[in-house]
Amino acid sequence: MTTHHQEHLEALTEIRSIMERSSRFISLSGLSGVAAGIWALLGASAAFWYLGTTPFGKELPYIMDPGATGALGLSPLRFFLLNGTLVLVLALSTGIYFTTRKARKRGLPIWDRLTRRLLINLFIPLAAGGVFCLALLKHGEASLVAPATLIFYGLALLNASKYTLNDIRYLGLTEIGIGLLAAFFPGYGLEFWALGFGLMHIVYGTVLYFKYERGE
Repeated sequence: MTTHHQEHLEALTEIRSIMERSSRFISLSGLSGVAAGIWALLGASAAFWYLGTTPFGKELPYIMDPGATGALGLSPLRFFLLNGTLVLVLALSTGIYFTTRKARKRGLPIWDRLTRRLLINLFIPLAAGGVFCLALLKHGEASLVAPATLIFYGLALLNASKYTLNDIRYLGLTEIGIGLLAAFFPGYGLEFWALGFGLMHIVYGTVLYFKYERGE
């Protein structure tokens, strides 16, 4: 009787696993999050070096004067754009690498309809957030760019979470909360940015790795 019951449980577990693979993108690697968090912290460190300050050392004015120059002879706006682009490229590159590696280990497809749905649902809030941030810069509201990126990124994760691991939903909610809090302290946007994109990615990536990947 016990053996028969065990067989039923194993069958149900297998059915659930098959249904999950067919409805959710489960190849997302926790190491991708850890790597993205490390790149974000390195980018934030470079920004503090450029500004000649330390985290929570002083409230930053965020004056984007096109004529001003700082370290490396770059204006603040150009430096932050280059810095952010580099962090994004590195995070995407390592994310693709670790996720592709995990999918191959599990014998799962890397690009299919689930991947497309995930990326589309992720991209829509991110694109809206990017346009909104450009509008903030145009109207001289650079201090709100960091909170806005965190909020829209959280919304993107929340929107895409129904096509991947449920844990991503909680990361999205966390990013939204940090972004809303950062909006009340605009002079410390860089610190909140490092917390949301850096530390939280490392924490959640580590959790995902030990929960789903350790021992594979």
